[in-house]
Formats: sequence, structure tokens, C-alpha cells
Amino acid sequence: MLRHTLLSAVLLTVFSASAHAAPALTTVAERSAFLHTGRHAEVEALCRQFQARYPKQVRCFEFGRTPENRPMLALAVSKTGALTPAEAARRKLPVLLVQGGIHAGEIDGKDAGFLALREVLDGKAAPGALDKQVLLFVPVFNVDGHERFGQWNRPNQRGPVEMGWRSTAQNYNLNREYMKADTPEMQHMLALVNAWDPLAYVDLHVTDGAQFEPDISIQVEPVHAGDAALRVAGTALRDNVLADLAQQGSDPKPFYISFAENDNPQSGFVDSAPNPRFSHGYFLLRNRFGMLVETHSWKDYPTRVRITRNTIVSLLSQVAQHGAQWRQTALEADQRATQLAGSTLPLTYKTTDKSRMIAFRGYAYTRTPSEVSGALMTRYDETTPQIWNVPLRDEIVPDLQLAAPKAGYLVPAAQAQMVAAKLRQHGVSYQVLGTAPGKLAVETFRASAVKFGAQSFEGRQTAAVQGEWRKEERLVEAGALYVPVNQPKARLVVAMLEPRAPDSLLAWGSFNTAFERKEYMEEYVAEDVARAQLAADPALAAQFHQKLADDPAFAGSPAARLEFFARRHASWDERLNLYPVMRVDARPASFMK
Repeated sequence: MLRHTLLSAVLLTVFSASAHAAPALTTVAERSAFLHTGRHAEVEALCRQFQARYPKQVRCFEFGRTPENRPMLALAVSKTGALTPAEAARRKLPVLLVQGGIHAGEIDGKDAGFLALREVLDGKAAPGALDKQVLLFVPVFNVDGHERFGQWNRPNQRGPVEMGWRSTAQNYNLNREYMKADTPEMQHMLALVNAWDPLAYVDLHVTDGAQFEPDISIQVEPVHAGDAALRVAGTALRDNVLADLAQQGSDPKPFYISFAENDNPQSGFVDSAPNPRFSHGYFLLRNRFGMLVETHSWKDYPTRVRITRNTIVSLLSQVAQHGAQWRQTALEADQRATQLAGSTLPLTYKTTDKSRMIAFRGYAYTRTPSEVSGALMTRYDETTPQIWNVPLRDEIVPDLQLAAPKAGYLVPAAQAQMVAAKLRQHGVSYQVLGTAPGKLAVETFRASAVKFGAQSFEGRQTAAVQGEWRKEERLVEAGALYVPVNQPKARLVVAMLEPRAPDSLLAWGSFNTAFERKEYMEEYVAEDVARAQLAADPALAAQFHQKLADDPAFAGSPAARLEFFARRHASWDERLNLYPVMRVDARPASFMK
């Protein structure tokens, strides 16, 4: 009994000494050999502890609250003393924003970020990097989703044992939110971005997908789209990080590693330019870098955290080396954007059919019908590496292009409050017409075809329209908004307000009522109206009879036949399908608020 007591005392002493000697500021992940990840309480504690240990280099601050009233935290880190937006701007320092946990089950970025941060502050990684920049680290973007904690929240992912949830407490996917910004979380993030103006925004993820050897993909914009000079710099940023990772044993790829055909390795891969609902598609519109980092879900958690840590350290090193030059290029892109009015700008991009064969490190596999689903299923043998020779389509070219307005956009007073709120969220400049300019020469867009989404998508009913801008005169009232194109965020202005842009306000359903018919003519009234028009206008009668002969669907539809005449009646709503935003060739000559 005495021997047992003495042994217990010795073990307790050893354990206490080991715990006391353990490195400070470690995470649950590190202490568990990366089997587990901590809860958000750990983020709150570490944020405070980093500031306490490095008071001159780290500032922990809250930049918003989630719908479940949890704090959204960021760490501003620099050895320059610039720990506020004003100081970073005054010293002309590049700002690198690294964000983890937008999909809170894909939580590599949180644990890798704290690990990298400690090593860099202690001089064990990227020496001197924090002397030349400010790092903004957001460990967890989707905090409420992070606290929806459980096993198998990511069934396609190897570790940690428990993790958070993909969507927010309101069931939004924040990685579709950058343009429409409906969620409090994204609105807080955009406010953070507007305040700090980061040169680069890094979005840390874990991909789904098949089993193969490459462990990470790095995609950067501007590379395929955006300002030409920034595309050169963006390509350099991407390629430099890829090279750093390759030197550390990774097999990184510059494209999203997802098969062109689901579950078919031989279909190869297709690169693409992202829409601005995604972070790296959004930041190119602001003339800044957006980087999408995707570690491979089939790698275990220790491996994924190590590779994400390597990526963060590489980024700090690259920004330390090139950040001043890249920041200057970005500011020059802002200046070039102030001259984009009237220029032809791409709204969408497409990947051509041109392909090239690449050697891709996969595993031996078989494809056989499943006795469960009946579908053709691919099964991989991870003990047998295999080179796949597969096609890669990575030639990306502009698709839908149009000339921007020669001056800007006019938003009628009825829509001004809603649109102004969105413009403010994105830091876009606009003016309010203090007096009514009366009739103005404008361009208007009337939809010739409208297609609404068949079901709700991210809380919206989307809309897609066809049509063209046409010149006419329209009455403009006081309180309308004037949004000039010639401003640093010109590309963002066009992407928000052009009706056929893929993530415009119209595309996200903000103007759906403009395409809903509200007033109708009863059939018996329409019959009399039709007969009166036929009798009064022989040319119209000839046109009607010709359409009956040429168009069987029209001829067979009583409603279409009556609408033919209703559209020509004074009661027809001339605003139906009229997009409630106009374009102008000159700034309105009206007093601005």
C-alpha cells in the first residue's frame, strides 16, 4: 500500500513537472497529437494569452457577434507596432488576412494558424516576416457552426475526432456570401476588410473528393481575371507558394482537385475562374488577392495541419519579400479602375475545350457496379500508388462581356435604401440626388426572358434574365442614387449592378418584384379591347392574323392571343420586366447629398 502511494506521488510529480514544462500557447490539437481540436472557448483563451505574452506584437479583438451571440475574434500581429488599421495604412504596410473555419468542420486553419503564429513570433519560422507586414488571423469565421460540435460532421474527412458544422446557425453557407452578404457574420467580415484593406485574403478549407496523393491545392485570383498587372503578381504569389510547399514534400496543385465527371478519375480536371460569391472571386473585384487553400480530406489531421501551417508560413515569407511591391501594384490597379467607365469588361468566364495531358499521382482503382445503389462505383487501393495520365482543361477566357456605363448607374429612390445598404457593406462610393433632375437621357434594361430559381438557394430565389440596354428618357426623382463607375472598386460596382452578372443584386433575387405582373385585364374586357383594336388598326389586324398562321402555340393559347392586345392597351404596366436600375453617360446635373 505504501509502495503504491509512493509510486502515485512520484507519477503525479512527474506529470506536474511535465505539464509545467510544456510549451505555452499550445492547442488541444497539439497536446492530443492532432487527434482532437478544441472548442471555441480555446480560441477565446488563446487570443487573450497571445496578447498577454506578446503585448507589443499582438492585439486580440472582437470584430462582431454571431446570431447566437458568440464573439468573432481576430488577432492583429506585427513587430512594427502597427496593430490598428490606421497605423497599418500610415506605415504603408501590406496586410495579410488569414481566415479559418468558414466551413467549421474544415478546421485545419484554426490549429495550423495558432501553431504558425507561435513559431513566427518566437523566430522559429519566417524570420523577420512580421517586421514588414501585419498579419490578421481569424481562427474561426463560422463560430456558431464551430460549436455545433460532433463526430462525423465531415464523413468524407479523416480527423479530427470531432469537429464543427459546415453552415451557420441560420443554415447559411458563408462561402456563398461574399457578394450578397445577407448574414451578420459576412457583414462583420466585410466591415473588417473595409477597415484594414488587406492586400491578400486567404481562405483555408479542406476539400471533399476522391483518393489520390496530392495533398493541397492553391488557387489565386487575380490570375485568370481582373486587372492585368495584378494578374502577373497573383500568378507569382501562387507559383511561389506552390514552390515553397513542393520543397517541403507536398504535391500541390494550382487547380481545384475535383474530377470533371463525378467519381471518374479518367475524366481528369477542369480549372475555372470563380464567381464573386466565393472569396477568391470576390477579392479580385476589389483589386486585391484572394487565395483559396484546400487541403485533401483523405489525408489525416496531423498531415493536413502541418501542410496548412506550411502554407501560412510561406505566405508570410512571400509577403515579407514582395508585399511592398505587390501593395503598390494593387494601389496602381485602384487608380486604373478609376478610368474604367465605358471600357469593355468581362462579366463571366468559361473554360475552353482545349486540354493537355498531365501525370497525376493517384492510386490503383476499380470501377464496378454497387450492389447497394446499383451505380458504378470507384474503389481505391491506397497501398498501390499509380500514375494517372488524365486531361486537364485550364484555358480560361472571357465569356459574357459588355461595355460599362460611360458614367455610372442610377438607382431610383424606391430602391435606394436597399441598394445603398449593400453598397456600404462593400465600401462602394455613391451619392444621393438631393433634388429631382427630372427627365434624363438614360439606358434602361427590359428583360426579354426571366428565369427564376426552381427552389430556394441560400435563402434567396435567384433570377436570370436576358435582354439589352436601350436608350430612352426616364423621369428621375430626388433621393435616387448615383453610383459612379470611375472609382477604385469599379469592377465590384459593375458586378453588383449589371443585371446579367452572375452574382449581381438582380441575380440574387433582390429585384424579383420587377418581373412580377400585378395588374390584369379580365377576359371579357380584353375581348372588347381586342375587337376595338382590330377595327381601328388594319395593320395590327394583319399582324395578328399572320401570327396566328405562323405560330401554332400562339394560335392555340387564348391567354396569349388576348395578351397580344392587352400589351398594346394604355392599361398595360410599362414597368413590367423593367430592371429598376439605369445607366447614364454623364453624371446627373443635380445637387448631391
